[in-house]
Amino acid sequence: MGQFFGTDGVRGIPGRYPLTEETVAEIAEVAARLLIKQGCPAGAPSVLMGRDTRGSGPAIGRWLAEGFAAAGCRTWDLGVATTPAVAYLTPRTGVVCGVVVSASHNPAQFNGIKFFTHDGYKMSPELEDAVEKGLSPEGHAQLRRRGARPRDAAGWVRRYEDFLRSTFPSHLDLSGMRLVVDCGHGAASHIAPALFSDLGAEVVALGCAPDGRNINLRCGALYPESMQAAVRRHRADCGVSFDGDADRVIFSDEKGRILNGDQLICFSAMHLHRGGLLRGGKVVLTVMSNYGLVRFLETHGIGVVSVPVGDRNVTEAIEAEGLSLGGESSGHIIFRSFASTGDGILTAVQTLAALRSCGGRLSAYHALFRPMPQVLRNLAVEGKVPLDRLPRLRRLMHGCEAALRGEGRVFLRYSGTEPLLRILIEGPGRARIERMARQLAATYLAETGQKELSP
Repeated sequence: MGQFFGTDGVRGIPGRYPLTEETVAEIAEVAARLLIKQGCPAGAPSVLMGRDTRGSGPAIGRWLAEGFAAAGCRTWDLGVATTPAVAYLTPRTGVVCGVVVSASHNPAQFNGIKFFTHDGYKMSPELEDAVEKGLSPEGHAQLRRRGARPRDAAGWVRRYEDFLRSTFPSHLDLSGMRLVVDCGHGAASHIAPALFSDLGAEVVALGCAPDGRNINLRCGALYPESMQAAVRRHRADCGVSFDGDADRVIFSDEKGRILNGDQLICFSAMHLHRGGLLRGGKVVLTVMSNYGLVRFLETHGIGVVSVPVGDRNVTEAIEAEGLSLGGESSGHIIFRSFASTGDGILTAVQTLAALRSCGGRLSAYHALFRPMPQVLRNLAVEGKVPLDRLPRLRRLMHGCEAALRGEGRVFLRYSGTEPLLRILIEGPGRARIERMARQLAATYLAETGQKELSP
């Protein structure tokens, strides 16, 4: 990763570097010029832009439009749109690239920028590095105002909605199903409840009143408690919770029990495998997926390709091996037969279609595999000191791994979108691995001389 491109684009606080007006405009200009050189569709170059419901989104969109104009590009503005909607529409509208103004699952005070190339895939790390190298030093970017005004393209989102409907088998529907849908006051608010209603479900909608400040606020995929409670209160068949830009989803069964990304991947992998639709007989998982899932899939004849965290890494592995399914425990799941990137609403549609096809209730698939005990500690840090420069921490990591004797694993990584060190340990005995996680956190803080920040 470079100076400010993380695992999912640029993230930060609007008004602070790099999300200042001048730098955002320069990012847009440099990126557009590089992408035009890689190949421009016929006609005047243009860019497709969407955003989530954060209050800072329209201003950042205007800054981007100024930069695109400086590169000779017009900007088509979808308005509020999910990240997967932009990914879907980009290769179908003849634009140079798509851009999303969103910080996904992060709180409302954050925002971000992520790019899709003309074919609907996320910008490569190499291209991100090239963009960074083309930028002025911090604080030296100059804004050349052109009075650029994005052109309204809000109506184009209907094409994405039609696509989602088309992926649900025509001989099935959701009639008789009561479904709780929590949109996290994010971009799914404009799409998901109506979609599931059109498919025949009785929808109980939550988190569908965005005000610019409440996106992901105690709701949505990261805070599914209100969705779980609503499922039980309304005696619903199941519930779904999306994050702010709707590229991930978490389910609840009719008992209010959560099914995370690992469990959803397991259900879909088994369903596709039985139907002969799991290309390559493999799925792609990240290193954060529970090892119990890996063992279960392998015992059922399904191979696993393990990759670093990030849905871009999942996509690359899917493409490299010609596979059809992969994802992350967080709920980013890629159904490659339909889309090039993780899509929470599409995942919900495919999961509900599989449930309808298999019959029964979602609780029957809640415990397909037995998760290995897992502890994930998110340590809020002041600075991201390279882990290979911390010998005491690495010795302790190796010691913990040796103590697990091949029956678990220890994994440390920095978040690519937040100032966090993620400490993941899996192994027998929860008390034991919790103690290891505390020891690793304490050693990290002592060796770096940092104090743990409030998350």
